[in-house]
Amino acid sequence: MAPEVSPGRARAALVVLSLAAFAFITTELLPIGLLTVIAPDLDRSRSQVGLLVSGYAVVVVLASVPLARLTHRIPRRQLLGATMILFAVANVAAALASMYAVLAGARLVTALTQALFWSVASATVTGPFPAAVRGRVVALFSTGAALAPVLGVPLGTWLGQQAGWRASFAVLAGVGLAIAVAVVALIPSYPPAAGGAARGTAPHARRFTMLLVATALGITGFLTLQTYVTPFLLDVSGFTAAALAPLLFVSGVAGVAGTIIVARTLDAHPIASLLAPLGVGTASLLGLYALGSLRPATAVLLAGIGIAYAAFGTAVQSRMLQLAPGSTDLASAGVSTAINVGIGVGSLLGSALLPGPGPQPLALAGGLLTLAALAVLAVDARPRTARPSPAAPMLAAHSAGGHDGDEASAVTGGSR
Repeated sequence: MAPEVSPGRARAALVVLSLAAFAFITTELLPIGLLTVIAPDLDRSRSQVGLLVSGYAVVVVLASVPLARLTHRIPRRQLLGATMILFAVANVAAALASMYAVLAGARLVTALTQALFWSVASATVTGPFPAAVRGRVVALFSTGAALAPVLGVPLGTWLGQQAGWRASFAVLAGVGLAIAVAVVALIPSYPPAAGGAARGTAPHARRFTMLLVATALGITGFLTLQTYVTPFLLDVSGFTAAALAPLLFVSGVAGVAGTIIVARTLDAHPIASLLAPLGVGTASLLGLYALGSLRPATAVLLAGIGIAYAAFGTAVQSRMLQLAPGSTDLASAGVSTAINVGIGVGSLLGSALLPGPGPQPLALAGGLLTLAALAVLAVDARPRTARPSPAAPMLAAHSAGGHDGDEASAVTGGSR
């Protein structure tokens, strides 16, 4: 049985693991900002340095579920502490890398630690809190990931430009080590199965499968445009290169706002918290396709995409904690896999469309995919009634008639 954790200690652990999420996402995306610095230093092309990001996502896809299965019996204090130490060591190796192969190997190890972190972090961070507020806790935890593109990557890029790209990875190594110490101090040690969020609160295998399908479709839709949003803004909207950084900053801030906004609805309205971001995202993507040549409209719609993307990802994590048909660690690994599949497929789809039709159809393709994700969840959310069985008249004769709602709830798998 899991020991009780004081509210103050639980909140402190939430902050620490949110910082860990910030560190992981910053590390994952940092080569994008440092691409022009790393490439000449290691005598590699920019596309080869770009593989340090796309290859990272592939490793997370392939490793999340197997690692979750291998480590499902290890207490979370030891597992997360060791994960953060390994994260720090890998970033030290990256900082010391004098060859591309060494840097790629360090990134491989870092990707493995990220795959494991996202498999266990949600259940670990929400376990000490009551089930009624876990959606809000997930949103607060996700704020760290949402802040990474807005603060972490720009700061890491600036430091790399000023002091060399290795300095950025060295700082991340120090951050990882500090988080490892905090994790050991704040997270109690107990068998994972005894954790408060070790199992879903309303387990439902079919709905969880539909959630994974919608997640992969939705993330693919968002990333089809977002991966190549720069050529869209330059070629379709006609913005200057100087306007790109402010526009991307606005999109990132909108993502943080989306995470904060959805925190208010996750616990009371879990289905609406999934459908609303997909609706906003679909409208924004299709709006960009139609109005992308109008600069003021583009800026507003870009912010809408940022809000929708972050809110949807947070809502998926929260819903996973409800629907997980077995261990939430394995369910979280499945969600992480679906998200990274969406990232990879969206990038590939965008790269296939870009040379031919150009950047404008990327918004249309993305909007159609998020619309498909919306349709999947909307259909799955429809109330279902049970088919009457041959024994129904007999049962009705013995019933007081006041339990229809309870029976319907049982048939549909409980509250949504």
